[in-house]
Amino acid sequence: MKNIVILISGRGSNMEALIGARDRGDLPVNIAAVISNRPDAKGLEIAAAAGIATRCLDHKAYAGRDAFDAALAACIDEFAPDLVVLAGFMRILTPDFVRHYEGRLLNIHPSLLPSFPGLHTHQRALDEGVRIHGCTVHFVTAELDHGPVVIQAAVPVLDGDDEASLAARVLGQEHQVYPQAVRWFAEGRLSLADGRVRVAGEAAAATALVAPGLR
Repeated sequence: MKNIVILISGRGSNMEALIGARDRGDLPVNIAAVISNRPDAKGLEIAAAAGIATRCLDHKAYAGRDAFDAALAACIDEFAPDLVVLAGFMRILTPDFVRHYEGRLLNIHPSLLPSFPGLHTHQRALDEGVRIHGCTVHFVTAELDHGPVVIQAAVPVLDGDDEASLAARVLGQEHQVYPQAVRWFAEGRLSLADGRVRVAGEAAAATALVAPGLR
């Protein structure tokens, strides 16, 4: 069974989705630890209540990004993870950190990358008038919100949507695709070649899921 470490900065609703999938028997992993860069992160309490080891490294206590990332990597490595999962971890990671976990560092982003990297994705999608929005699970590279795509889920942008309603629709899909991506990794079904992800035993569903309303 693969060991995973989850990094959060807040409540960690995607972390909760992973814990729920584990508890249902749908995710064959050991969640070895949940680590936050914020001591007030609600997700630490949720993880502890689920019997998971927690750690907090307050980034404000470090001289800069390099020092924090070095300490974070040392903390993560205490748990010997096969995979590190970013679940609302609101820090830009240094290239050295990303290289250390190359091929075993996943992130979920609330847009259909490469569209709308960065912050405020839902409002930007509304401002651009797109009719399809969604989320992306990808392997992390040194370039922000850029890396080989594991799976995406699309949702319709509806007339009358505001940022909150669109965000909620996307979040529902995040909670489905992130456990799926982690399960594929845990089962040894993901491979990287030429900047692309291959999923053994999967066809088109490996790259995109379509939410109701788009079929």
